[in-house]
Amino acid sequence: MKVIAVGGQMLKPQICEYIKKFGNGEYSPISESDFQAALLVKNGQADYYFGCCATGAGGSLAGAIAILGYSNCASISLPGKVPVREEITQKLKEGKKAFGFTDGSAENAVRMLIEEIDKLGK
Repeated sequence: MKVIAVGGQMLKPQICEYIKKFGNGEYSPISESDFQAALLVKNGQADYYFGCCATGAGGSLAGAIAILGYSNCASISLPGKVPVREEITQKLKEGKKAFGFTDGSAENAVRMLIEEIDKLGK
């Protein structure tokens, strides 16, 4: 079972539902504050961090960047930029653990993240 810590500033309950929906019983979401969610990843209690805000960068990843470091975080959607599967795959291969996305692309972002995590067996 993979554990996803859900931080960010928006849509935490919906993101948890998307994780359950697309994770087919193989993923468990934990909704926390940004810093607590990032600490769960840092301490090995969660596999990944998903965060959502209006910009896909600031409020979604600020806590994760502070705790995990910029090199472990990636924005996968921004205003006017939808998630791209190949970019998500590349970020996962680079070892990124925290992902930020916009509220408008939350469902698509979570679906693609889970599909690509599954494909890579990470």
